[in-house]
Amino acid sequence: MKPRVIRKIHRADLDLVHQLGEMGVATVHEAQGRSGLMKPYMRPIFPNARVAGTALTVSCHPGDNMMIHAALSVCHAGDVLVVAPVADSTDGMFGDLLAESSRAHGVLGLVIDAGVRDTFELEEMKFPVWAKAIHAQGTVKATAGSVNVDVVCAGALVRPGDAIIGDRDGVVVVPRERVDEVCLLSQQRMAREEQTRERLKQGELGFDFYGMKDKLKALGVEFED
Repeated sequence: MKPRVIRKIHRADLDLVHQLGEMGVATVHEAQGRSGLMKPYMRPIFPNARVAGTALTVSCHPGDNMMIHAALSVCHAGDVLVVAPVADSTDGMFGDLLAESSRAHGVLGLVIDAGVRDTFELEEMKFPVWAKAIHAQGTVKATAGSVNVDVVCAGALVRPGDAIIGDRDGVVVVPRERVDEVCLLSQQRMAREEQTRERLKQGELGFDFYGMKDKLKALGVEFED
């Protein structure tokens, strides 16, 4: 694929994306059919990190962060950097100076399938980051890559402009054309969960109202005194 930087992309509606962020990764993941979740090694670098924005994707070489700098030249306020090296990497490709530049241009956070550094400073800045590793190993600026192309980040397909939701449960991707639908499905799921919560508080067993006893009997499980 020829390296390129695409300036103009279609982005998901930010108001709807922010609503998804309020409902959280677990709810959104379940509501859209248990899809879009990144692998569990993608962890926030500080516990209360949250983000909800649109994907600004970066395809780059391991240990080379030049294309992250290039991405900031075409970012929009409300974007989340999604960085996917073309091969396995744990090098610290992003630190506090890039975070300062990102924030100055309206970028809300970072999701990177590699390493980050300067994590004390990033936490002090409250710049939310989800990464594979924390590693002080430095990087170079030498190799061409691409910005705003489809990437696979931590096992999830991410297209430019897709919704990116991150919290302490991980990161989930919502296709930009499904954001309206998934927002509604997530709201409906939360309403059902609230009803279920009230029943559980009253002492009802999920084992009973989910019909699990009948399912177990159908599977041949015998209940004995």
